[in-house]
Amino acid sequence: MDFLIQNILNALQWGSFYALIALGYTLVYGVLRLINFAHGDIFMVGAYIAFGISGVLLGPSIGLSPLWTFVVAVPLTMALTACVGVTLERIAYRPLRRKGAHRLYVVITALMCGFILEYSNLAVLGAERLKFPELIQKSIWHMGDVTITNLKVIVIVAAIAVFVLLNFIVTKTKIGMAMRGISYDKFAIPLMGIPIDFIIVFTFVLGSAFAGLAGLLYAMSYPILEPFMGMLIGWKAFIAAVVGGIGDIKGAFVGGFLLGFIEVGVVAMPGLESTYRDLFAFSILLIILWVKPTGLFGMPQSTKI
Repeated sequence: MDFLIQNILNALQWGSFYALIALGYTLVYGVLRLINFAHGDIFMVGAYIAFGISGVLLGPSIGLSPLWTFVVAVPLTMALTACVGVTLERIAYRPLRRKGAHRLYVVITALMCGFILEYSNLAVLGAERLKFPELIQKSIWHMGDVTITNLKVIVIVAAIAVFVLLNFIVTKTKIGMAMRGISYDKFAIPLMGIPIDFIIVFTFVLGSAFAGLAGLLYAMSYPILEPFMGMLIGWKAFIAAVVGGIGDIKGAFVGGFLLGFIEVGVVAMPGLESTYRDLFAFSILLIILWVKPTGLFGMPQSTKI
């Protein structure tokens, strides 16, 4: 039983990372019908931004304590990462949207933006891996053979809080209503006096900020940074969003945790090495899509990419 509980906690932690990133994918797709393949690299940028902020705040010129550095770094990282996402939207996506470019070209542009972020990081900071500072002193609680850390609890609680906040914004606020309206008919929304560009920018702000938060929490949990750290986890989060039902917030959240449980469950199975984790995880997710192509919570769409 202790072994089962321990693996459930590990799965909840990994699922939280996937869910935070998948929410950004599904937000942008829900509003623009755009798969922002650069989103995983925005997660990576968020981790590096958090590293830079922590270095400045912990340095001799300011000298904040690690705990206060964490408190200040969270909103700053989310804000600056949101600026990166908005910049991509203004420079790369908006001109194509205004010219009526085919969605395929926008998807290719998103892929190129991801590569630009990766190799710009590589060119500026080099290929050397960086060690993220310890901002929160690790506390370990033992319940029998089950080990729980305060950082693991923070990650899980943060993912749940973000989902609750996002669900409230989308379902209970006027700007959320506008976001849902654009997903239904982006041509009629401007005729109703709603600034479509502002809504799109707000969508990128939310998605990128959540990716930045995920980058910070991931760097604190696994404190080694490298320029390509967002590639694989970004693809996994995208697959989680698709399995949950791309465009559906609840689907992205559930899909992220489902992927986390599958991966940890495969590793925990006796006789299987950790190298089989991705093979089994993707195979199971493929079977789910065979059974329900629209995802767990997705609805059939008349438009295709």
